[in-house]
Amino acid sequence: MNVAMQPASAGAEPSARRVPVLSASALTKTVSLPDRQLTILEDVSLKVNGGEALAIVGASGSGKSTLLSLLAGLDVPSSGEVNLGGQSLSALDEDGRAKLRGEMVGFVFQSFQLLPALTALENVMLPLELLGQREPEPAARAILTRVGLGERLEHYPRQLSGGEQQRVAIARAFVTRPKVLFADEPTGNLDTETGNAVVDLLFELNQLEGATLVLVTHDERLAARCHRQIRLASGRLVEG
Repeated sequence: MNVAMQPASAGAEPSARRVPVLSASALTKTVSLPDRQLTILEDVSLKVNGGEALAIVGASGSGKSTLLSLLAGLDVPSSGEVNLGGQSLSALDEDGRAKLRGEMVGFVFQSFQLLPALTALENVMLPLELLGQREPEPAARAILTRVGLGERLEHYPRQLSGGEQQRVAIARAFVTRPKVLFADEPTGNLDTETGNAVVDLLFELNQLEGATLVLVTHDERLAARCHRQIRLASGRLVEG
């Protein structure tokens, strides 16, 4: 895959940004089963600094994606607290959390989650439209060109390769210039070469835009490119 930017990994964390933009305190998540309570996440605390790239690693079923959902305000903990950009998520209702996500957060998922009825350009314009931006097209065109898709603006997801779809998803995530980008196994559906190019792009934008990157991955090589790693095992923080 040929992208417009040179490959880059996360460099030394800028000292001026060593201020937590995201923190969690004693996060626990349980769900009720017919015969018992299942604890998915237990007593997890962490802080993530502005501009930092953090990898969340662990075996399948260790609670990585659940932690990401709680940190992003997509789910609510059974107990504990998440603070995003100085705002306590528990103090907000769902509409308030959605508004904060729209203002501060971008997402990249393993399954791309593009809207099939929209072109690449329209998919990237959508978050700007939801924020009320009157002329979203120039910014959407610019970021798609930046990720190497300037000639694919009018293509629908079904007309794009997996790597191209993920680059559209990355463009959509960054077009609002989020303070925090959450990525959940962003290369899980890609071949090695395409996945490497997508990862290079993620780290390049993390570096250039100064966005904090919180990355869930089972790939130890990918995790090693981040400033810091935390490791989960059976829902508990065992390293980091």
